[in-house]
Amino acid sequence: MASCAMSRDPDDEAIDPGAAPYGNFINYYTFNPPENRLSLIPTSLLQDLGLSEQRKTLILDVGCNSGELSVAFYQHLVQDPASKEESDRRMVHLLGFDLDEALIRRAQQTNPLHDSITFIPLDVTGDTDRLQDYLHQHGCSRFHLSLCLAVTMWVHLNHGDSGLLLLLSRLASISQHLLLEAQPWKCYRSAARRLRKLGRSDFDHFKTLEIRGDVADHAREHLERRCGMELIQSFGSTAWDRKLMLFRRR
Repeated sequence: MASCAMSRDPDDEAIDPGAAPYGNFINYYTFNPPENRLSLIPTSLLQDLGLSEQRKTLILDVGCNSGELSVAFYQHLVQDPASKEESDRRMVHLLGFDLDEALIRRAQQTNPLHDSITFIPLDVTGDTDRLQDYLHQHGCSRFHLSLCLAVTMWVHLNHGDSGLLLLLSRLASISQHLLLEAQPWKCYRSAARRLRKLGRSDFDHFKTLEIRGDVADHAREHLERRCGMELIQSFGSTAWDRKLMLFRRR
């Protein structure tokens, strides 16, 4: 993710679809379908977190790409919205955002649940007033559940250690619960190698990062020590060996 406007060479991604320097892959869910995560997450998650009795539940999907996971996650938790009463569906709202406006347009065009799911273009490392506006619109001070899935590495590579820690702190400040999937260090090396293979400049911060090794553990430590959150459950690891960790505000 980045704070600047982006232009992409589709020919580069045709050669290597994993070479998007901000994680904004054009067909991401064809090689990492939503089921890879959803198979680890119980459909009773909202009930387990005590959110099913809420007058309103707000979910945030950070870096939602083209929205397939956002929709699938909503349906996974609300369980077949087509069979739900409309009043029940209105109680759960999901906001998905991504810095890639082309991906957001695709998400908006293919969104089957316009009354319950909203997609907007937004850079989480920049001005996030629109998130506060959304919360205010719904009369809430925080999102009840935020998803940050395979986003941390791209912020880390493009904005350095301070950018990663700021992302975690910012999400913790607006989230009652946070579901985090942080890419392991081997993914960093692969991402840098793909850029070099295409003759592009390396990530600005790759060689100077001090947060290395078990990045998920570094993220957990920061959230628990600095952000007033606690790890309450681990849903295991995805097929790509990435931990799914659930945090809650103390």
